[in-house]
Amino acid sequence: MTDSTATIDSSGISREVPVAIHAQISDRIRTHIANGEWPAHYRLKSEPELAADLGVSRGTVRRALATLIQEGLLRQVRGRGTFVTSMAIEPSIAQRLSTLSEDFADQGILFDTEVLSIRLISPPQPAGALLDLPPSGTVFHLRRLRSTDGVPVALFENYVRSDLAPGLDEFDFGAASLFGLLEGHFQLKIATARRTFSAEAATPVVAAALALSPGSPVQYLQQVTYLADGRPVEYSDVWIQSQRLKLTSLLSRR
Repeated sequence: MTDSTATIDSSGISREVPVAIHAQISDRIRTHIANGEWPAHYRLKSEPELAADLGVSRGTVRRALATLIQEGLLRQVRGRGTFVTSMAIEPSIAQRLSTLSEDFADQGILFDTEVLSIRLISPPQPAGALLDLPPSGTVFHLRRLRSTDGVPVALFENYVRSDLAPGLDEFDFGAASLFGLLEGHFQLKIATARRTFSAEAATPVVAAALALSPGSPVQYLQQVTYLADGRPVEYSDVWIQSQRLKLTSLLSRR
């Protein structure tokens, strides 16, 4: 597990006030969540790391986290760590981790990809936090538009950790697959991803890209992709023209 972007330092933790240390820590974490610094699915540092940052015992940290877990703000996943809980209902969808280009290829659908931009930037929130980047960390921001039969169907914004894929901006993403390059050229083993789906009204920027009227309904997909060792490597925002493209999952009860 890598260090998280934000930290809780010992400043502001007082042993002189009549408020228990674990309660002060809980309040600090609530503030990080409330102001958006720690977004949904953000992974906190381990208990020993948090205890070292704060100069308190691991038991004090555990008690602070337990309070927030009971409140529903945090959740713990065995073997993976403690995460900020999403306030939205997110049913787990079992499906193969594939990209839209791979699905199109499997179905024999012809498509075109227009690269709108690719540049090295400091990531915005929540991308930086979900990618576990330090404040000085950078990402490659890749913006693409995918079309079928000359009609735009999906707008992609990918944020890829530059430390894991140096030189990514040298490739032609009009023809190359992002996951294909990460796995083939950079020898990164992509293992899992978390996908969150929601319906949104198209912003003027999204509407212009997808040839829609502002406010038109679009399917929004947020994804965080993880390597086999648990490190996040890519964060993406995807807006889908739902009148032209529908997402289907094949599920098995057992």
